[in-house]
Amino acid sequence: MEHIFGNGWEITPAGGITGEAFYAQHENEKLFIKRNSSPFLAVLSAEGIVPKLVWTRRLENGDVVTAQKWIAGKRLEPSDMVGTNVVKLLKKIHYSKPLLSMLKRLGKYPVLPTSLVADLINKMDGELKQQSIISSTLNYLNNHLPNVHPNKLTVCHGDVNHNNWIITENNQLYLIDWEGALISDPALDLGPLLFWYVPENQWTSWLKMYGLKLDKELMQRLKWYVLYQTIETIILFKDRDNKEEETFWKQYLETIL
Repeated sequence: MEHIFGNGWEITPAGGITGEAFYAQHENEKLFIKRNSSPFLAVLSAEGIVPKLVWTRRLENGDVVTAQKWIAGKRLEPSDMVGTNVVKLLKKIHYSKPLLSMLKRLGKYPVLPTSLVADLINKMDGELKQQSIISSTLNYLNNHLPNVHPNKLTVCHGDVNHNNWIITENNQLYLIDWEGALISDPALDLGPLLFWYVPENQWTSWLKMYGLKLDKELMQRLKWYVLYQTIETIILFKDRDNKEEETFWKQYLETIL
């Protein structure tokens, strides 16, 4: 990475699973560097959803390196997720025509519940499939497929956990880590956010700010998607061999079912 910047720049890993992210600093200038980011990053930056994209460069080996403005901020705490700023930004994302147009140009097709369940099963090993709470949840997802009908399809982030929300010192909110972006039912994002972070007695008012009315049909979709996302989370922690988190989310599945 050093040869991109020349002398005087200090390059340090930014952490993360892929090892593709770095910080680059020279005197008072600091950038967030990512290798092989999606072209989707440009429109996310233009829409003010992620920190400003400074430049994009293609290397001789075909890799694409992007530099974003480094921001002084912090990740949201779980208790911060009830804020109106979260509602407004998620609504902006789901209703954005430029984001939807760009994903379609990148060859993304709508992902429907039947495909989500099939992909979920393919990701699991035999041991996980045989566990009672997982098999019960999969039965629920399959049995309720006829009740999950998206009213519209939008750009969804796909992983709205609180660690992906960054707020700056000037109270500018961003949603980062868009590698899993897809076109799907907005309830894919709404379900986990509400179930995981917002007290149930605030759901009606929260959804009203977003622009939806909480009825039986929407409630079925929200529950379906949070069950789906929770199994996704369990698979993630099982792959990382994090028994504590894996156990926690399995217990959470039981409370929802």
